[in-house]
Amino acid sequence: MTDTLSMYQAIQPRYPELSGQVAIVTGSSKGIGKGIALRLLREGMKVVINARTAEAVEATTQELRGLGGQVLAVTADVGQRAGIERLVSETMTAFGTIDLLVNNAANLRRRPFFSVDESLWDSSLATNLTGPFLLSYQAAKIMKDKGRGSIIHISSVGGLRAHHPGLPYDATKAAMDAMTRVMGIELAETGVRVNGIAPGAIYTEIRLPLDHPKMQAYAQLIPQRRLGMPLEIGAVVAFLASDDASYIIGQTLYVDGGITSQLSPSQYQI
Repeated sequence: MTDTLSMYQAIQPRYPELSGQVAIVTGSSKGIGKGIALRLLREGMKVVINARTAEAVEATTQELRGLGGQVLAVTADVGQRAGIERLVSETMTAFGTIDLLVNNAANLRRRPFFSVDESLWDSSLATNLTGPFLLSYQAAKIMKDKGRGSIIHISSVGGLRAHHPGLPYDATKAAMDAMTRVMGIELAETGVRVNGIAPGAIYTEIRLPLDHPKMQAYAQLIPQRRLGMPLEIGAVVAFLASDDASYIIGQTLYVDGGITSQLSPSQYQI
């Protein structure tokens, strides 16, 4: 709690127009999603915390409520239609609208080509692509009626450059980037803006400590020589949702410390 409180207090709110608006952040009980939720809460937004595990959702919700914000807990699997319907229904019951949808939840599993079975392929598509599409459809209908709103897809550098191994994850993220472009131009005239963010190497709870030799070596492969933090993704989400980004449509912004800009890590260049 102390770490979260100190991070929360260090954030400087920048977008007063977001205050009082309602944001759904899927997969927000930990990691990047939690960082996004924390930033939006600091901007004064009402934030819906979502994940598949009730214990994790409740723990994060209580932690963020302790910061004084309006937070709603909704346990739902957004890879299933029933979960999507529950998430939208409970949000509308509690807050009456949706102003921002952040499709962050993802199946992160990557396997070598000959190890990818149909079950893994289908489950990855359901969570990483079909779910975001169906949830966006529901949110966009609500936003369209108001003439405004923002949808942000959390993609990956794997949608542009291949991990090794990278399937099925990279394929779903590349498709998400295409969906961002199509949704962006089709919904532009309704007042609903659709964009994406492709994080690079971000430090979350599942990684080794930053001072571990493997992590230090990993950081040297990144032009900025460090991993990104979840709050840095949250900052870009807040920007894209704000009026400052009002002319940005259908774009995927790479927040990766320079990874996708380099041909190869510096120590391997010839």
